[in-house]
Amino acid sequence: MQTFIEETIQDIIKTTNSFEDVTLILPSKRAGVFVKRAFQRNGLVGFLPEILNIEEFIEEVSGLRKIDSIQLLFYFYGIYKEHEENPDTFDTFFSWAFTVLQDFNEIDQHLIKAKEVFMYIRDVERLKRWSVKGTFKETELMKDHFSFTEKLDVFYEKLYQFLLKNKIGYQGCIYREATKNIENYVQENSHKKFFFIGFNALNKSEELLFKTMLISANTQVYWDIDEQFLQSNHQAGRFIRKYKTSWKYYQKNELKTVSNTFSEDKNIHLIGAAKNSLQAKYAGEILSKLPHHNNTALILSDETLLPITLNSLPKNVSSVNITMGYPLKDMPTTSLILSIFQLYLSQEKLQKEQENLFYYKDVVKLLKEPLIHRLLVNEEQSISDEITQIIFSQNRTFVSQDFLSSFLKNQSSETQIIITTLFNPYSNINEFFQRILYIINVIKDKVEGLEKEFLFRYFTAFTQLQNFQYELNYFASLKIVYQFFRQLIASESISFQGEPLQGLQLMGMLETRLLDFENIILTSVNEGILPANTNQVSFIPFDAKVEFGLPTYKEKDAIFSYHFFRLLQRAKNVYLIYNTENDSFGGGEKSRFITQLELLKEGIKTKIISARVTINETKLEEIAKTEAVQNKLKELAEKGISPSTIGNYLYNPIAFYKKKILKIKEFDALEEEVAFNTLGTVVHETLKELYEPTIGKLLTLEDIDKMKTCVESYVKKYFKEYFKNGDITTGRNRLIYEVAIRFVFNFLQQESAIIANSNNQLKVLEVEKDYEAFIDVDGLDFPIKIRGQVDRVDELNGVLRIIDYKTGLVKESDLKVANLEEIQDFKYSKAIQVLLYTYMYTQNVALEPDKQIEAGIISFKNLKSGFIKLNFSDKYRGQDYTVTPEKIEEFIDQMKVLILEIYNPEIPFKEPIELPF
Repeated sequence: MQTFIEETIQDIIKTTNSFEDVTLILPSKRAGVFVKRAFQRNGLVGFLPEILNIEEFIEEVSGLRKIDSIQLLFYFYGIYKEHEENPDTFDTFFSWAFTVLQDFNEIDQHLIKAKEVFMYIRDVERLKRWSVKGTFKETELMKDHFSFTEKLDVFYEKLYQFLLKNKIGYQGCIYREATKNIENYVQENSHKKFFFIGFNALNKSEELLFKTMLISANTQVYWDIDEQFLQSNHQAGRFIRKYKTSWKYYQKNELKTVSNTFSEDKNIHLIGAAKNSLQAKYAGEILSKLPHHNNTALILSDETLLPITLNSLPKNVSSVNITMGYPLKDMPTTSLILSIFQLYLSQEKLQKEQENLFYYKDVVKLLKEPLIHRLLVNEEQSISDEITQIIFSQNRTFVSQDFLSSFLKNQSSETQIIITTLFNPYSNINEFFQRILYIINVIKDKVEGLEKEFLFRYFTAFTQLQNFQYELNYFASLKIVYQFFRQLIASESISFQGEPLQGLQLMGMLETRLLDFENIILTSVNEGILPANTNQVSFIPFDAKVEFGLPTYKEKDAIFSYHFFRLLQRAKNVYLIYNTENDSFGGGEKSRFITQLELLKEGIKTKIISARVTINETKLEEIAKTEAVQNKLKELAEKGISPSTIGNYLYNPIAFYKKKILKIKEFDALEEEVAFNTLGTVVHETLKELYEPTIGKLLTLEDIDKMKTCVESYVKKYFKEYFKNGDITTGRNRLIYEVAIRFVFNFLQQESAIIANSNNQLKVLEVEKDYEAFIDVDGLDFPIKIRGQVDRVDELNGVLRIIDYKTGLVKESDLKVANLEEIQDFKYSKAIQVLLYTYMYTQNVALEPDKQIEAGIISFKNLKSGFIKLNFSDKYRGQDYTVTPEKIEEFIDQMKVLILEIYNPEIPFKEPIELPF
């Protein structure tokens, strides 16, 4: 296969004896490597010609130096502030400034008179305000917008003059100045020969430059276009057809170089793949079947798929050259920088600057960053893990610098300085920049390879920002710096370095200009991606663009069409992969270019692929009761089984095994908001302290009134004890604190209502007392201890009541047990709990033979129901509340059956098919 570059170089060599005064101008810098190889293959002896890309050539003609986007933005803001009475703050400014600068750039590239464009926009806006009645209501936002459009011309003119004065410029500015200097440049370089190679869509500036240089007779242009697109009305040949018919030069001269390779036989595969990840996987599968990759290109229409694609390359790809940049936002260093920002932004948001306290999540995230985590490794143990564990165990919502410093005593002095620096308060933005630069500077000596390259990129960026801040002081707060930084990393990338002449070429669509490959794999060939969507962010409306000849989506579609079909011209094996899923923009609808290709070429092989789905039969987990497990169960019997443990087994035997046999604890999460169990503990402990002084005597209204005065202080006391280091003064925690007070107060009100009735006598016998009892089970050679804490035992009008407090919602149906033989079910777990409490109490306290006993629950979320009693009636609204010795005995018989199941070595712990609700 002869490439376009090789064909062009052969033609140039035929007509050129010496390359001493020859300049080749290419669309991209990368193509220069392939041009040099073509000269080598054609046996050139001597010096190579000068090879420039179009940007370098334009800079040479204009005499201006291109500045980067950050410099341009800062200079523009200075000019904007000078000519705006009420200027936006910098954070508001840069949200729209990038768009305005892009419009300025486009206007200059296409040699449009800026004043005319802005006057057109101004007039359109004035027409919008015009009304037949002469009245038009303007909001402040509308006034600001109208004022802004009126001043666009001023901003443009002042910025342009400033750039020229300093001999710098953005791309469009450089292009416009190059068109002014081109005639002088041609005269000064009349002894030179110029060759423009592989161009297609030219802006107005480039058209003027090309036409001027062609007329000088020392310039030739080599176009890369196929006969099929040039002679037809196809979109791919739109621009070159226009140049052929409208340029005077081509009225007397033929186009160079027109090929006829697209019509040759090609092996084209059209593949529909579900999801972006499957596209990358299938591309890797194609590559794995190729014997070598020296003339193969994998092209990503959607460059955001680069990370996925890199992870999908097969093992036989020994070398790869990546021509697109890796997104800055996806780099590990970015996460570190963002974590530092978040540390201080949260501090400001939560108003903890004066105390220099940091939100625990931000501290933990920063300490877990790989680069910081690596610094804190001590004897193969990371201090960051220890710090994190202590933060959670002590429930520290906010962390101080002193607390962190206490863990660094055995660390190197350098590490101590780094961590201390990270958590030092900063006084201004310059100091913050200095801190970031210091940390990068220290960490760079501890990393290698790509990580060092990433750090250097950030060191350069922050140095530049620091210099501008010293000079201009535009960043008024850290939040503005953060927003600017996020916008910066969203559009920036870091370039890879590789060997462009060997191995697989991994590139974006625009990098394929001038290049030809035998094997082409093109991904994401979907509408909205290839070509890109029609959305254009611009202050210049569509009608104004059409009026002044600025490019719209139609021209951009034509550019993509040219790149797509030019790429296929000389290829032999083509794999076009598109996304069949409509889960993302452009997904699901294949590109119009595929439809056009199907009309132009026959024999295209089409198939739809999907991921291999393997159906694994889900087996419910079973755990055998080995000798070791039986020993643990015996230990549990000796230590004591609580009623909640029985409920845990009924809910899920596997969970019971993990918690009670393996002793696996749930992750001890930091309690940033008061947990439900903490609320319950606070209420229980408060009631215990309130009622302890009254145990054994009849309650009076005076007792209850006295208790009410202590509620708030007791609740506060127990929150301090059980909600360690927690803040109950604001937000949701304050609400929960008030709920706890309300729970206790409402309960006391209910007690008052009972006592107020002169016929009622209420005596509290026990509060929060521990009990235990033993159950002998036939078939087991050891007794089973049952233990638990009974919340309250009292006596109301001679009836003994066993009471369990619940801060959650409990309904009467939860305590209805019509048939005790069915009680071995999780839905009766609350009934089991109070019955076991009753059993333990009756085993430990001697009662009168005919003593009436009731057991139940007081639900603080359902206090209107009062004491919800166990109900043994089998009728719909029947009432059978008495817990008799016979019922207790029948219940214990059922518990023996359940206990025997738990301890039977032949019955494994089984995962339930469905967990009960």
